[in-house]
Amino acid sequence: MNNSIKGKKVLVTGADGFIGSHLVELLLNDGAEVRAYVYYNSWNEIGWLRELSSQMLKDVEIFTGDIRDPGRVREAHLGIEYVFHLSSLISIPYSYYAPRAYVDTNIVGALNVLEACRRSSSLKRLVHVSTSEVYGSAQHVPIDESHPLVGQSPYSATKIGADKLTESFYLSFGLPVVIGRPFNTFGPRQTARAVIPTIASQLASGHEVLRLGALNPTRDFNYVTDTASGMLALALCPEVEGMIVNIGTGQELSIGKVAEMLIELSGRKVNIELDESRIRPEKSEVDRLVADNRLIKRITNWEPKVSFAEGLQKTYHWVKRNLHYFNPDRYSM
Repeated sequence: MNNSIKGKKVLVTGADGFIGSHLVELLLNDGAEVRAYVYYNSWNEIGWLRELSSQMLKDVEIFTGDIRDPGRVREAHLGIEYVFHLSSLISIPYSYYAPRAYVDTNIVGALNVLEACRRSSSLKRLVHVSTSEVYGSAQHVPIDESHPLVGQSPYSATKIGADKLTESFYLSFGLPVVIGRPFNTFGPRQTARAVIPTIASQLASGHEVLRLGALNPTRDFNYVTDTASGMLALALCPEVEGMIVNIGTGQELSIGKVAEMLIELSGRKVNIELDESRIRPEKSEVDRLVADNRLIKRITNWEPKVSFAEGLQKTYHWVKRNLHYFNPDRYSM
């Protein structure tokens, strides 16, 4: 494999999303020719790609479509050398209400990408993006790539399905694919669907009471630029076809501790109040997630570069500057 993405033709699905937009930014800075697959809408809205500089946007080929449409997906792959498949429905609470939508997007969408890659004559590597939610609550820690997969929510079940489809295309057809499995990514551009911007937006908007769900679960929080660089490292790493590789820091923090740190960052004194509507069903809650990241460190030169404290500060101040994107009075599923 080439150790540089410069000059390579790259497709990013879900490029309009939180992680996808940061990945596009990284790829452009490294000299890649990027085709950004964004969800079609009649307003020509390009999601978080709007946060890129005007010069960067000139260098991006915006390709609108729907990941559930095999013809459009196939067209997006023409001439592409590297594919990063991020397009997914990701909210766990909403998956309780609309599981079919998750099957159609996360499983059928992945199948469309896999079929397009299989038929490509130019493909060098597909990076299929998974999630640590597929592990369920940790049965051993840290969680390595051999940890059992447990579908504790319809969301995680569909991501398991997509991962297994991806594995089958490697084993059945020799597809040059690696599965990157990020743990909990956070940073600027993340919506209130996730816990850190939920807390930050309530604090930055002056709420006297912080309304949260369970405080005891722990997560391995990885800053978004580190997640993106981990994906790129896997794209360029030789001889990783068919592998599953965690992308995480190896450190865990409870939601309660994160809330305390954000309260301190805000300089305010607030009480935390339990909001029952934010509690997952008991058997669906993932109590503990922490990555064993030894594999990615061994096969690539990747290391997380942004500490949690630094990333949290950047995220809080971004949320504070961009409160117009948030509705802190309403729970975002």
